[in-house]
Amino acid sequence: MSPVKAVLFDRDGTLVHDVPYNGDPERVRPVDGAREAVALLRAHGLRVGVVTNQSGVARGLISDTDVRHVNRRIDDLVGPFDVWAICPHGPGDGCRCRKPQPGLVLYAAGRVCAAPAECVVIGDIGADVEAAERAGAHGILVPTAQTRPEETAGAPHVAPDLLTAVRAVLDGPSRGRAPAHERPVAAGLPAGTDGGTGAEAPTGTGAGTAAEARTGTAAPGGAEAVRARPGVDTRRRSR
Repeated sequence: MSPVKAVLFDRDGTLVHDVPYNGDPERVRPVDGAREAVALLRAHGLRVGVVTNQSGVARGLISDTDVRHVNRRIDDLVGPFDVWAICPHGPGDGCRCRKPQPGLVLYAAGRVCAAPAECVVIGDIGADVEAAERAGAHGILVPTAQTRPEETAGAPHVAPDLLTAVRAVLDGPSRGRAPAHERPVAAGLPAGTDGGTGAEAPTGTGAGTAAEARTGTAAPGGAEAVRARPGVDTRRRSR
């Protein structure tokens, strides 16, 4: 039996095709296998959630209401999800929730009553995996055309698609039968990790106040800013 209690998904590029700063529910298109992957986890008793950067709010390109409408559409098409954790801040706002900071992961883990070490974060870029690692969770990268080669090379566990990633979570460490381009789950687990312990979800400041559970609105937080790297399409990366 898997020691994992919850799986937290990135939104754009992972659950649905990435439409930069999307505020229109009609433009939501789930990726292949998304609904099946979420249903499989729920059928096995795992909690599911979404952890997503939405800097379009800070940039004035979309509103909190737009984000909620898009999320509701994703819930209808792919979910339902037990928790939505959203960072509305921009890369220069200095918040603790914006991935690759760990705030969203810590908040979501607390909302589903799981220790971070009992959670898996599935995303399509390095910031998703880094946020998982900083929180004490396990990360799985499902690369897309937008994923940098170095992000794929550096990820502890890489799966070719969302459904394969979810099956790896349920099956536990692969033993000589990992699909091509997939690294075994065991490679992403710290030595001595048994999934039974982990850091507590934050309270009061930072991540605990900078997320949305189902329909609430994220509030500002304060921490080190995440700077865009030179030569990177910051629109795609900033979300």
